[in-house]
Amino acid sequence: MSRRVPGPLGFGAASIGNLSGPVSDENAAATVAAAWDAGVRYFDTAPHYGLGLSERRLGAALRAYPRDSYVVSTKAGRLLRPVAGEVVGRDPGFHVPATHERVWDLSRDGIRRSLDESLTRLGLDRVDVLYLHDPEQRLDEARSTAVPALAELRDEGVVRAVGAGSMDVAALETLVATGALDVVMVAGGYSLLARPAAESLLPLCSRLGVDVVAASVFGSGLLASSAPSAAATYRYRPAPPSVVARARSLAEVCARHGVPLPTAALRFVLRHPAVRCAVVGMQSPAEAWANARAVTSPVPEALWSDLRAVDVDV
Repeated sequence: MSRRVPGPLGFGAASIGNLSGPVSDENAAATVAAAWDAGVRYFDTAPHYGLGLSERRLGAALRAYPRDSYVVSTKAGRLLRPVAGEVVGRDPGFHVPATHERVWDLSRDGIRRSLDESLTRLGLDRVDVLYLHDPEQRLDEARSTAVPALAELRDEGVVRAVGAGSMDVAALETLVATGALDVVMVAGGYSLLARPAAESLLPLCSRLGVDVVAASVFGSGLLASSAPSAAATYRYRPAPPSVVARARSLAEVCARHGVPLPTAALRFVLRHPAVRCAVVGMQSPAEAWANARAVTSPVPEALWSDLRAVDVDV
């Protein structure tokens, strides 16, 4: 088993943390099982996802398989602490009760406690990859304290690889430049609709031998359908009309080639030599199988040149 991430497709477990709506325990387990049956061997989660629900569900599902047969990653940087007093409402962004709050802690002790608590929720003896999660607002501390703490865990053999995950391309570039990371998760920074990571981050990763995991390749929803909707989200917010129009133009070109837009979106990111894997959120067995088919379905080379004709950066 590689010390980094196997590709081309990874399981993004935010969805089974009730990211876009409630998911039952049974459906979450069935979705992980379908992804496994479809050949997925990399599974990513985080304490942030559903206030630990994603980790608990993913760990329970993965215990059905030999531990050395898959790679699992989680993230550090925020600890989960019970809220004081009565719980009112649900957690923002996730359909779970707001029983805990996220407390930033990028100290050496905080990174280690985060991993220990994740292992307890997962019910596993180890994770393979540990990412620093969303460090952009605390970049100085991330670089001076958290990244060395991650590297120490790797050097001790506690984890096999360390990295950072963020929607902020510049922050990832800063941390990659330390030379301490093995992998980065680029969330939304390299897709059919946005490619800031291609300018300098991906070339830097190639030079330093850092694997790239592309996340949010569907833009959090807009590219998940061959008929992009004006009501769809893009980067977790309502999609601007201009971006919807771009997505529809791309969808029309894909339709002429008989390629679903989600397939083109997934295959586009995998064409870049720096991208090792695309992590995709899956909330049902049908979605797991659809994503697995997308990474193996034939895509004519002419599609890319025709897409460039309507969107020059493709």
